Amino acid sequence: MAAPELRLRAPRPELLALPWDRALAEWATPDVPLRDLPVGPSRHLVRFVECDGELWALKELPPRIAAREYEVLRTLEDMELNAVRPAGLVFQPDFDTAILLTRYLTGSWQYRRMFMRLPPDAPKHRARLFDAMATLLVELHRHGVFWGDCSLANTLFSRDGQVLQAFLVDAETSEVHPSLSNGQRAQDIDITVENVAAGLLDVAARLERPDLEPGFIGEALAIRERYERLWELLHAAPTFGFADRYRVEGTIRKLNELGFAVDEVSLQPVVSGADELRLHVTVGDRRYHATELQRLTGLVVGEGQARILLGDLHAYRGQLCREAGHDVDERTAAQLWVMEVATPTMHRAHAAVGRSGTPIQAYCDLLEVRWLLSERAGRDVGTERALQALARNVVPSESAAQLMIVETPTEPFSVLDDD
Repeated sequence: MAAPELRLRAPRPELLALPWDRALAEWATPDVPLRDLPVGPSRHLVRFVECDGELWALKELPPRIAAREYEVLRTLEDMELNAVRPAGLVFQPDFDTAILLTRYLTGSWQYRRMFMRLPPDAPKHRARLFDAMATLLVELHRHGVFWGDCSLANTLFSRDGQVLQAFLVDAETSEVHPSLSNGQRAQDIDITVENVAAGLLDVAARLERPDLEPGFIGEALAIRERYERLWELLHAAPTFGFADRYRVEGTIRKLNELGFAVDEVSLQPVVSGADELRLHVTVGDRRYHATELQRLTGLVVGEGQARILLGDLHAYRGQLCREAGHDVDERTAAQLWVMEVATPTMHRAHAAVGRSGTPIQAYCDLLEVRWLLSERAGRDVGTERALQALARNVVPSESAAQLMIVETPTEPFSVLDDD
């Protein structure tokens, strides 16, 4: 019997002790701490184990495909792109298989949970999901990554303020290039639209709602437009006269509002000796607001969350300046905001939602609900009323806080019983 070859990036004691010399299908409780997690259909066997206080996903693959996917995921991690993080690779020569080990993405969920828990006539929440998928595809393509099998089933989602973040889960068909051609990008978009449409039709069938099919197909087709709109914004090269170069600021502001940092701006004459200039913007990572919030407060949060929290911080600083009768520097205001406002209130908000999700996300939900209720009332309704709305789950229908129901698990992860 040939011993398995282990490559573990997290050589934890309990991980090392797993029965790597046995086929994954033969693993059973109580010898192995298997956990039962709801997942969609997969071409390969996928199982979950809890070791050393963490959850891990294990996928059985042919050795060549497993090694390739492992390297792609390592590359995506180095690029800091949204994808599951590879934790190890185990070759099992006796079975001519390999096991790819990845970290379970805490706080994530599959699309089925949202579609089954929210009413099907809530397209605004689905729009957040499709925006996240289009954004992920744009980010992958910007870095030369061809996904090859983007679908609802191969994507995990997590909440980030009022938006969603999408994460690549399956990289079996993915390729990394220096850059992608327009044809490669178009092919990846075609695959995405087709796969998403199929996934949505499956949802309609599960809900026994054939009347939803035309709308679902339209939403799948619209992913292409979402993608192209963002791609064009990031790669546009507008021209204008030298006297109109103030327009550069507007372009930068628009990119910053979407969360993109600008690394470099280049203004080049369209024709030698002429007044007309062409603008080229080199766009960096999509963490503009998150980086600014971390600089001021030390908080590490998602980009969508940071945008909301910075707005709250700026409002608080304005209040401090009015009360003090003079300017309060941003670092002092940030420190006071963290201690006196954000930290205590986020824990109250987290308690109000039954500790579902994270305290940061609960605070973001509180701020949005307070704003929406205040807009309806024509006055500031205050924090207490917004907390009551969260606790009673009577938030406005258009609020992203409606997605709290998706974050709440039906029950704790159970031990898989093979008997």
